[in-house]
Amino acid sequence: MNLKKKLSAGILSATLGLTLIGGGTYAYFSDQEVTNNSFAAGTLDLSVDPTAIIQIENFKPGDVMLREFSLSNAGSLKIENVFLETNYSVTDSNSDNTDDFGKHIKVNFLWNWNQESEPVFETTLYDLKEMDPDVVKRDIWDPLWEQHGGLETEEIHDFWVEFEFVDDGENQNEYQGDSLELEWIFNATQSSGDDI
Repeated sequence: MNLKKKLSAGILSATLGLTLIGGGTYAYFSDQEVTNNSFAAGTLDLSVDPTAIIQIENFKPGDVMLREFSLSNAGSLKIENVFLETNYSVTDSNSDNTDDFGKHIKVNFLWNWNQESEPVFETTLYDLKEMDPDVVKRDIWDPLWEQHGGLETEEIHDFWVEFEFVDDGENQNEYQGDSLELEWIFNATQSSGDDI
């Protein structure tokens, strides 16, 4: 073997030896712990009872109908806000309406009698339909929520609402035989997130 091959073999053997020694001296202590975590989302479950708040036959100018309904929270999270959207459609039986029938139906919202409440908001169905849900929330629900901080889990709040066919002293014959189908959509939202 020539000198060059002997030197190469020696360097290779030395490198291999150092690698084995270095690998052997690089041992260390270790430990491991495992945690098992879970996240379960809460629920919002707003209920309205009854689902048909009012059904009126033979409604005439000057009539006032008082109805009770309740909002309840069957979910696991507090309901902070309720937004009310109003939609309705009018059936003009004689095709002779010159105005919107909803402008002649006045709505008065009242709080729960048990809390000695009084009317908090009045408007017409027409105006209620045109209002932004934020405005309705501010005028109807916010005064109650300020006292009670929203709708807690398993809590129920009773409300009263009056519907009045306003007698404006004018000829309202165009509304004879007409009907109005009212849809109220109650949208609930949670409170702000918390540092838990």
